[in-house]
Amino acid sequence: MLLVPFRKEEEAAAAVSSIFTAGIVPSALEFMEREAIEWTCRYMNLEVPMAADERAHLLIELDGNDMDLLYKDAERVYEVLETFDVGDILVADTEKQKEDLWRLRRNVGHAVKSNSIYKEEDTVVPRAELPTLLRGVKEIGARYHFKSVCYGHAGDGNLHINIVKADMSDDDWNNKLPEGIKEIFRLCVSLGGTISGEHGIGLVQRPYIGIALSEVQLRLMQGIKQLFDPKGILNPGKIF
Repeated sequence: MLLVPFRKEEEAAAAVSSIFTAGIVPSALEFMEREAIEWTCRYMNLEVPMAADERAHLLIELDGNDMDLLYKDAERVYEVLETFDVGDILVADTEKQKEDLWRLRRNVGHAVKSNSIYKEEDTVVPRAELPTLLRGVKEIGARYHFKSVCYGHAGDGNLHINIVKADMSDDDWNNKLPEGIKEIFRLCVSLGGTISGEHGIGLVQRPYIGIALSEVQLRLMQGIKQLFDPKGILNPGKIF
């Protein structure tokens, strides 16, 4: 397992696609912005060394049955990373180190929640578009005056965007923020992605479903629902 610091968030996002393009398929590849790690370290009382200029990290896990092949894969990952502006790479070679890093990653959402009221938007785009998505999220946030902490399953093109209320007014949070979220989802769709990577639609994403699906698609789905559930007793009121 490798924890790789980058001096630019977009370079961390770009490295994801480069690793796969090089023919390496990690068992896990996670993206975390600096604040995601800082907040979680405080929340979990963990220590992760970070230089002042490091802005994001990739958590890269390799697995297999042959240690020689694993080391070769690690060397190939290093070769890819040499083309980016990275800091000192932490190699977790003990079970405790690996477990601590996974505990860190698994608790990012809890740490963000402990800091502020927040909304988590679950986005997904092709891996090569992750830098554009990340840059776009920050630009949209600047326009709508919201702060975001991003992390996610970057190997799948999945980015969790945690929007924190912090000092936003209730009016902006309730009335202006949904427009910003719509812009984020429109950006995802324009990049070949969609409005949910793993959380599904349900009640939370329901207002935005028209961004990803056309009226024709929605009517077809509604027709299928009506065919198999004419009395509307299966999961009533959720989408249709």
